[in-house]
This record gives sequence, C-alpha cells and structure tokens, in this order.
Amino acid sequence: MRKLKKYLSLSYLGSVSALGVATCCVLPMVMMLLGLGGSWLAVFGRIAAASYYVLAISTALVAVSWFVAHRNGTLANLKWWLVGSSAITTLAWVIVFNEAQINDYLIMQM
Repeated sequence: MRKLKKYLSLSYLGSVSALGVATCCVLPMVMMLLGLGGSWLAVFGRIAAASYYVLAISTALVAVSWFVAHRNGTLANLKWWLVGSSAITTLAWVIVFNEAQINDYLIMQM
C-alpha cells in the first residue's frame, strides 16, 4: 500500500505540474487582462518549450498509477483519486491543443 501511495502522489504531482505547464501561454494573457502584466511574464516562454515533455511524463505517471492500483487490487479504493488525476492531466492536454483558440478569445476580451 505504501508503494501505491507513492505512485498516487506522483500522479497528482505530475498532473498539477502538467496543468501549470499547459497554462504557461494562456496565463500571461489572463494576467494582462487583470492588469498584472510586466516584463517578468517572459519567464513563461522558457516553460513553454518543455510543455510536451512534462505532459508526456505526467501521462506516464498517471498510467503507471492506474496499472499499479489494478495490479495490487486496490483500484476500487483509489478509483476516484485516479480519476481526478486523470481529469487534471486531460485538462492540461486540452489546454495545450487549444492554446491558440484560447489566446484568440482572450485577445478579443481586451
């Protein structure tokens, strides 16, 4: 069970980091709409270069968590935790693939 908790926490850490990386190009637009712009927003450009790698690692961590939970027979107990982690990772992929449309919408709101 201890090993499973490790994989579960890694899957959530991966999912949250994937969501953070996925929003790296949308978040500056939202901040500018809120009046929080500045030169420090250029930091997000460096993060964008690694977004696909972080998303791939996050997806792999979630898949391993599902596999380990199924293999150990604890899938029934952890199903909703794993569903939450999978949903966060899926949201990150959706944001990355629709980044241009989201940015266009935010630009129209300015």
